Amino acid sequence: MDEIILKEIYNQVKNGYKVALATITKTIGSTPGKMGATMAVFQNGNTIGSVGGGMIEHKVLNKCVECLKSGEDYNFEYSLNDNGNLGMQCGGTAFGYIKVFKPKPKLIIIGGGHIGLALFKIAKNLDFYTIVIDDREEFANEQRFENVEEVYSGDIPNIIKNISINDNTYIVIATRGYEGDLISLRSVIDRNPMYIGMIGSMKKWIKVKETLINENINIEKLESVYAPVGINISSNSVDEIAFGIMAEILLVKNNGSLAHRKNKIK
Repeated sequence: MDEIILKEIYNQVKNGYKVALATITKTIGSTPGKMGATMAVFQNGNTIGSVGGGMIEHKVLNKCVECLKSGEDYNFEYSLNDNGNLGMQCGGTAFGYIKVFKPKPKLIIIGGGHIGLALFKIAKNLDFYTIVIDDREEFANEQRFENVEEVYSGDIPNIIKNISINDNTYIVIATRGYEGDLISLRSVIDRNPMYIGMIGSMKKWIKVKETLINENINIEKLESVYAPVGINISSNSVDEIAFGIMAEILLVKNNGSLAHRKNKIK
C-alpha cells in the first residue's frame, strides 16, 4: 500500500496538484490507527490509505483538506476519551503529522523564439516546471532548451489538449505571428490556468479578442488575459522583455503589489 500511495503522490505532484499525506507518528492507549499508518488526500477529494477509520480518520481527513487549501503542514493530536477533543471513550490518543507536497509552478511557453528562450532561462532559475511548445522542431528541442522538463513540436492545439493545466499553471503565448497566437489562445482560454499572457501590440490584441468574441468565447475570460504581456519596466531588449513578463507572472503567483519595498510602512 505504501508503494501505491507514493506512486500516486508522485503522479499528482508531477501533474501540478498538491497532496496531503497524513501519518500516525505515535499512539498512547487504544486507537484504531497504529504508528506508521498513512493516508493520502488529493485535491479532487480522493483518498488512498487509512489512519484507522472512525472519528480520528474523519478529523484527519478534514484537516488534510484545510492543509491543501493553505499549503501548510500540520502536527495533530486527537484523543478518544471524555476529556479529549473527539468526545469518545476508547481512551487512546493518536499523534501525527500532515505533510503537504507541493508541485513546482508550471510555466508553459508557446513559442520557442527569442522571447521564449529568454523567458525559459529566467524561469529555470526560479525553479518553475517548464514546458515549451512550437510548431517548428528547430525551435522546440532539448538542444535549444537545455534541461527543459518537456518540449514539443508540432500541431499546437493537439499538443495542448494532452497537457495538464490547472490553477498552478502559467501560460505565455509568444509564437511567430498573429495566427499562431490566435490558435494558441483559443486552445488554452477555457482550461482555467492561473495566468495567460500574450505578447504583441495592443492593436493585435484587440483583433484577437474581437475574433474570439465572435466565436462566443467568454468575454470575462478574455478580459483576464494579460495582453500585451509584461510589466512595463524594460527597454526593447529581448532579455528585459522576458524579465518584465516573469515579473508579471510572479506578481500574480504571489498575490504581490507594485509598491516599492522602501515605501512599506514599518
